[in-house]
Amino acid sequence: MSQGRPEPALSGTSLAQSAGARLRTGLARGIGKGLHGFLWIAKILVPVSLVVALLDWTGWLYLLDPVFRPVMGLINLPPQAALPVLTALLSSFYAAFAMMLVIPFTNAQLILLAIFISIAHMFFIEGTIQHKAGISGPAMVAVRLVTACLTVMVVSWFFDDTSAPVVMPQGITARASIEAVLWTWTVSTLKLLLKMLLIMVPAMAVLELMKVYNWTERVARVFRPLMVVLGLSPNVAAMWVAGTFFGIIYGSALIVEESTSGRYAPDELKRLHIALGLNHSIVEDPAMFLAAGIGLFWTIVPRFLATLTAVHLYRLFRALQPALRSRRLRTAGRARPEPR
Repeated sequence: MSQGRPEPALSGTSLAQSAGARLRTGLARGIGKGLHGFLWIAKILVPVSLVVALLDWTGWLYLLDPVFRPVMGLINLPPQAALPVLTALLSSFYAAFAMMLVIPFTNAQLILLAIFISIAHMFFIEGTIQHKAGISGPAMVAVRLVTACLTVMVVSWFFDDTSAPVVMPQGITARASIEAVLWTWTVSTLKLLLKMLLIMVPAMAVLELMKVYNWTERVARVFRPLMVVLGLSPNVAAMWVAGTFFGIIYGSALIVEESTSGRYAPDELKRLHIALGLNHSIVEDPAMFLAAGIGLFWTIVPRFLATLTAVHLYRLFRALQPALRSRRLRTAGRARPEPR
């Protein structure tokens, strides 16, 4: 009789087959989800970037320039900084970077601009991604814009007059032909889509393999000290790594997939998206600015400290909410007239 006998141990061949099956399952799921996420973001990126490129060509995109010029003075930047700032907010981070190099800003002004556009840029596309992930897109735009202004204002105190006007080079706002604009848009969009595909699919494959082999908890343990410092839950470590190092666009497949999975509390996701909105793509962006002569300290440390402050202020607000609500109710109760 076989009752009561221990189950036979799996042979080496069976173990290898089991491991191979898990590997295939993880890769298949990850590649499938990565392609799905890539197609989703491509459907947003292509039409939105085309509309923005056409608005840029018509000049309508810069109708807000007279409004933004006075605002630049409030954050100790020259009026001419409005052009790269508007370009970063409404059009392209890379186009704004190119403008920074063409306009003869001082080194201190370049540092402030680098900080601003690192925090606040590409609101149409990145705001849509974060909105799809379950966070209010307009609210995140407001958080990023306010934080960028405050951070630049504080950093400007470490430099002499950073609001001194600069002379705009002739032809900086000259309009190219529509053919040239469409050709430039097509080439840059295809390059961006290819880069997204090469990052998003492997990133999703790695995430699914981590789930299959139960490695997600190990990742959470590795980043737990940093998550605690940032005021984030260790549960969101994988999304934080994807967004912080790859960026919101390149990490969008993983971020949206995980954010909408139902495995995370709303408060965990809000804190995560505040952190990602303010501090993402910390490899590519500082490297670009370093090539332009802007030190890594200025493109990493102020943004990190701003993120730290914003997340902990949000946590403080959440902690005080019950007390504030109770106080309002008591005040309303005292104000209510006594029945006769």
